Amino acid sequence: MTTPDFSDIKAFIFDYGGTLDTNARHWSYVLWEGFCQTGMTVDEQAFREAYVYAERTLAREHIIEPEDDFHSLLLKKVDIETRRLCETGAYTAHESTRRQHCRAIADYCYQYARHIIDTNRPVLDILRKTYPLVLVSNFYGNINTILKDFRIAYFHPVIESAVVGVRKPDPAIYRMGVEATGLPAPQVLVVGDSYDKDILPARQAGCRTVWMKGEEWEQKSVDESVPDAIIPDLPSLLKLPGLDGNIRTSHGT
Repeated sequence: MTTPDFSDIKAFIFDYGGTLDTNARHWSYVLWEGFCQTGMTVDEQAFREAYVYAERTLAREHIIEPEDDFHSLLLKKVDIETRRLCETGAYTAHESTRRQHCRAIADYCYQYARHIIDTNRPVLDILRKTYPLVLVSNFYGNINTILKDFRIAYFHPVIESAVVGVRKPDPAIYRMGVEATGLPAPQVLVVGDSYDKDILPARQAGCRTVWMKGEEWEQKSVDESVPDAIIPDLPSLLKLPGLDGNIRTSHGT
């Protein structure tokens, strides 16, 4: 197997959710942990159904406002999930207890994301001194508020599905990212945690790709020769052949 060389990379496109805030751990697992932390006795399969229901609801309806930070987003998401669990009979609690659980879950998940981003921020800070950084995300219209809250507003531009009207896995959203860099697609490196929504469409757009592989929604067999590299977390990005040399050179070391 040929060792990849990334020395010709001139710009990065990053995914956000699952890539920068959980290091490739699907958000359903983080939320499930939050549910368990509250002591809620909910069947995991019922939770997964409620998770999907909430994701579809948020994508379909204008519930998230542009000024919502991540904690506000989490409160709204968990509110939808717990209401759904009540409707299906998978969860029974007094309304005041349900609201307490919602806040406790949101608090847990917010701190989880903040911890991961605090770890990843130095990586982004190093990269932005050498490369243009673009963000391409399936999100709800408030990603810029979240980036500011977490102090990682390093991306220019930010291409958000709710704003541009295109969602992954449509490769058109990655073509927008490439166009924003002004570079040929093979000189743009896409970093994402989803094989189907990041790696495959980015490859279709002509980009190089790094798959941050972690705890996925469902385990399935994929062709791991498609991404140019596979890493377990964001700090590993700095060690990839070619990138490490470019970063050292840019800092005069």
